[in-house]
Amino acid sequence: MLNILKNWKNQQTAASNLESLTKEDILNGEIPEHIAIIMDGNGRWAKKRALPRVAGHHEGMKVVKRMTKLANELNVKVLTLYAFSTENWKRPKLEVDFLMKLPEEFLNIYLPELIEENVRVRLTGDPDGLPQHTKKAVENAVKSTANNDGLVLNFALNYGGRTEIVSACRQISEKVKEGKLRAEDITEEMFSAYLMTESLQDPDLLIRTSGEIRLSNFMLWQIAYSEFVFTDVLWPDFSDEHLIGAIGEYQRRGRRFGGI
Repeated sequence: MLNILKNWKNQQTAASNLESLTKEDILNGEIPEHIAIIMDGNGRWAKKRALPRVAGHHEGMKVVKRMTKLANELNVKVLTLYAFSTENWKRPKLEVDFLMKLPEEFLNIYLPELIEENVRVRLTGDPDGLPQHTKKAVENAVKSTANNDGLVLNFALNYGGRTEIVSACRQISEKVKEGKLRAEDITEEMFSAYLMTESLQDPDLLIRTSGEIRLSNFMLWQIAYSEFVFTDVLWPDFSDEHLIGAIGEYQRRGRRFGGI
């Protein structure tokens, strides 16, 4: 019992120390090159304030801008944000319609700033399933930032991990059927090349907000060796300090990738 209490106190002390970290503190350690975030809790944030769910989504959009700016300042190479899953189409039409307008609004407002800050916008997901106005806004941002070589802001939009894996399997099986590939030639590296993230390295750090502890069909292949940080903070309340603290938690872990 004494050991359990001691461990709990140590964990509380460590958590407190993480909350007090500064940008300068973590810049002295290893910065994860690819951070992926499951942005969760917009609806609950709004409900706590007796507001419609869409108000939470709109507030969450502002956090996207702040986290992009901070990640860029920290020299993060890729920031992937889970913006809309293939399962989110099951939500009420009013909410879905609003969510489909958010990328357009975000990019219309912040695209000039993203270009100025050398950020490159990227899409992971099925663009053909998006409304035309959403697809057009994203395609314009991707094209307008194509020559930027700074932070990659990767929106996972109309994305599902299982769908992505099934699609890769179908493409590879077609190659085998056509005689262009032998089954024994299939490796993990080859499989990764058929995924939507083929040009990106796997996430080093996965963060999920709102207290939920599940992956929700997000990057099921890519996060095999990612470090996970779950926080009770709702996405609209997620601050610079929370991202810095999550990176601080990442820095104090030992990544062994199955070794010793």
